[in-house]
Amino acid sequence: MSAELLSILVLAVLFVVGTTRSVNMGALAFAAAFGVGTLAAGLDADGIFAGFPGDLFVVLVGVTYFFAIARANGTTDWLVHAGIRLVRGRIALIPWVMFTVTGVLTAIGAVSPAAVAIVAPLAMGFAARYGIKPLLMGALVVHGAQAGGFSPISIYGSTVNGILEREGLPGSPIALFLASLFANLAIAALLFVALGGLRLRGRDLGDLGDEEAKEAKEGDGGSGGTGGTVTGTRARTTPDAGLLRLTPARIATLVGLVALVVAVLVLDLDAGLTAITLAVLLAVVWPEDSKAAVAHITWPTVLLICGMLTYVAVLQEMGTIDWAGEHVGSIGIPLLAALLFCYIGAVVSAFASSVGIIGALIPLAVPFLEQGEIGVVGMVAALSVSATVVDVSPFSTNGALVLAAAEDTDRERFFRQLMLYGGAVTLLGPLVLWLALVVPGL
Repeated sequence: MSAELLSILVLAVLFVVGTTRSVNMGALAFAAAFGVGTLAAGLDADGIFAGFPGDLFVVLVGVTYFFAIARANGTTDWLVHAGIRLVRGRIALIPWVMFTVTGVLTAIGAVSPAAVAIVAPLAMGFAARYGIKPLLMGALVVHGAQAGGFSPISIYGSTVNGILEREGLPGSPIALFLASLFANLAIAALLFVALGGLRLRGRDLGDLGDEEAKEAKEGDGGSGGTGGTVTGTRARTTPDAGLLRLTPARIATLVGLVALVVAVLVLDLDAGLTAITLAVLLAVVWPEDSKAAVAHITWPTVLLICGMLTYVAVLQEMGTIDWAGEHVGSIGIPLLAALLFCYIGAVVSAFASSVGIIGALIPLAVPFLEQGEIGVVGMVAALSVSATVVDVSPFSTNGALVLAAAEDTDRERFFRQLMLYGGAVTLLGPLVLWLALVVPGL
């Protein structure tokens, strides 16, 4: 058995053991990275640690720490109610507002994980307080980010179009953008219907019953605490003064949130380092909030994601991805080869950087595309969207950020929901995109 095939089988065993024995898959993945990396790939400890996603570690810790402080001092409660007023209390619009905001951010050039890191904590706060299913809200945030992700000025779009230009292949930036936009919009619409979004129509803040409204609006104390709860029917839907009051801690946190957006989207600074710096500044001034916030950093999620990505990096270092691509390219049936390329992009991207996989797979597919038996525009669009539409997986950066941002929910249950949904998208997404974009010969 080849080392490449062995590494893939070990990955399958990780899933079986992790799901049947309730062991953190990240811990299992670190052990697998050590075993496979040392015995099959000949890597030493430095070679294995080279694959540790230090940047994502800081993003997960920094963002969750910053928003945990925002939650402790009541800023997130203030933002939730401000958002409700913005949509005039219509709860059904909230997921679509989040979808649109993340889509606009990525379309104008934000890196997808940066946009999700900014929007997801707020979106999941809305979901927890107003009875929106976490999977619905989290998935719409991620699909929104990918809907705008292939605009001609976006990171993904620029990467793909640049590769095609460098390789001398014909491309269509607009077709690529529209393919991603409509694919993610269609998935979001299906999810909205399947996960109870239609039941939110016609429902607003005043339709919450006494107990539901009380649970939805209870806030934490701390230096900027919410100052009580609000309950009642339509006649008693005005939040109390404590909830809407802008305390110094809340004002500073809101300024920090604006600074995070500007730093990441305008100044192109690292989202994780910026978030943890802002969190530390808030903690120094209001230490009572930071004491509660540190406990809310999602360490199990950090272990899970960092372990899995370290193992995937070992697979990439030992050539497993290239090995799979070369074998697919040698298949004599062009349409079947195209479908397999889409599946490789989807499966690998569910565990790794989407832009990295796109940058690796499209060049691998160039000899195959140059044969002229498959339409380049349709194939590139199908491959690109297949590699990004699966980013709702909890093992991808975007999915991990959504999982980390989920509040007042059973994270283990939510993780399993994301994993099952991510698996369904990975299984069906490439097939549907292949049928829609490749088979017609676009």
